[in-house]
Amino acid sequence: MTPSAGGPVWGAASAALNATVLEWRAGEGPAEHVNEERDVLYAVLAGSVTLTVDGEPRELVAGDPTIVDKGARRALVAGPDGARYLTAHVRRGGLEIKRL
Repeated sequence: MTPSAGGPVWGAASAALNATVLEWRAGEGPAEHVNEERDVLYAVLAGSVTLTVDGEPRELVAGDPTIVDKGARRALVAGPDGARYLTAHVRRGGLEIKRL
């Protein structure tokens, strides 16, 4: 991984899909969170990760894909050599202003 690894390094979107490549140094990763709106594909490109979904850790290495269902609590930590992985999900709609 690159010395400055620590989040998104590439991203693209179409009318229907968002895709992002992220890199993290060993022991780092995004904080635990819940995506209430979208299922998310994770595909490890290099290194390894521990992806914890609803309290259950999953060890993933380069070449391993998995889907995390919407509403699941997830956290990811890069393995000893860091990690580079792709996430993809259906694109979110634009910001909507609603009348109160």
